[in-house]
Amino acid sequence: MTTDDTPGGHGGGRGRPLEGIRVLDLATVIAGPYAASILGEFGAEVIKVEQPGCGCSLRRFGTPTSVGDTVTWLSESRNKKSVTLNLRTPEGQDILKRLVERSDVLIENFRPGTMERWNVGWDVLRELNPGLVMLRVTGYGQTGPYRDRPGFARVAHAVGGLAYLAGMPRGVPVTPGSTTLGDYMTGLYGCIGILLALRHRDATGVGQYVDAALYESVFRCTGELAPAYGAHGVVRERGGPHNDDNACPNGHFPTADGRWVAITCPTDKLFARLAEAMGKPDLTADHVFGRQEERLAYHHQVNEIVRDWTGTLSCSEIVERCSAVGAPAGPLNTIADIFGDRQVHARRTLVAVEDEDLGETLMVPNTVPRLSRTPGEIRHLGPRLGAHTVAVLGELLGLTPEEIDRLREGGHV
Repeated sequence: MTTDDTPGGHGGGRGRPLEGIRVLDLATVIAGPYAASILGEFGAEVIKVEQPGCGCSLRRFGTPTSVGDTVTWLSESRNKKSVTLNLRTPEGQDILKRLVERSDVLIENFRPGTMERWNVGWDVLRELNPGLVMLRVTGYGQTGPYRDRPGFARVAHAVGGLAYLAGMPRGVPVTPGSTTLGDYMTGLYGCIGILLALRHRDATGVGQYVDAALYESVFRCTGELAPAYGAHGVVRERGGPHNDDNACPNGHFPTADGRWVAITCPTDKLFARLAEAMGKPDLTADHVFGRQEERLAYHHQVNEIVRDWTGTLSCSEIVERCSAVGAPAGPLNTIADIFGDRQVHARRTLVAVEDEDLGETLMVPNTVPRLSRTPGEIRHLGPRLGAHTVAVLGELLGLTPEEIDRLREGGHV
């Protein structure tokens, strides 16, 4: 694995902002584990607690590799240590409690009440460690009539109002991009919650739990959907490739080389720049399409004019012409396009990280956000199941190899 000490690199050697923070990641799949991964990228020690024998279900989610674990696991479990622990046995629960006493953060995404049934709920853990910060990720939150329902990102997209908006007008609602979008959104909000709670803990010595619901994370990102309905009863419908509620043009347009380009003009000034790129400055005249309200009122005509223009040029030609005059436009990239993009290479948005067990390097997304003095780093990809059980239980809890062997024989680790 290579390292890079420049801002945005995935190595560095300098102190990281979260060094000294220990995180217990009990969560499965993406939302909670993603929050833990972000913390790990910026210096936290992340201990992934997994069920003996099978491990986290993320190991089997996505494209498998020659070592069994999927590329999703290798990428999204970066920097973590893997410890196996059976939370359904008293012995496993006791070890978790001892780990909690020595940790700062615990992340879980079981259904409400599960941790309590295992005798390791919030009330128990905060007695052991009053400064503990606990992220609890569920589909609908820890309260409310839906709290016991199972939650997945696809369902959260639906309940949170996003999926209804995706698709062609009066057509079948479609998946809004990735089926796991809501997981990543909730992971981000969960990470923010953890950092806020740690800030409060550092000031007062008192921890707290963060209640993150998948559907709320999705709903929070729906713009003016709520205030527009609350004030005027507006129910936004599916707009297909265009969203002409607040800006026009504002959508996806076909190009002469069979690709698509995104163009948006949220202000009159930006539309004037687009008209210049199109060679049609007359479009900005008064009583034509120079003002946003006029373009919104006749959005079908405006979109048709733009579509006729984009259909005569290649995608790259359109982007170049728009960029030359400062009109916002960009290609609808496939992952193959992203791999070949100059901007991606210049900023190292993708990095190659070597995995010793896999015997090759894997291209993965770099750390986000970019910090100028203490950037995040990818120290290693997702570990093999239980790879750090002996080291963590021995060094952190002082268990002997014989004690660990007995626990393993009993199915506790």
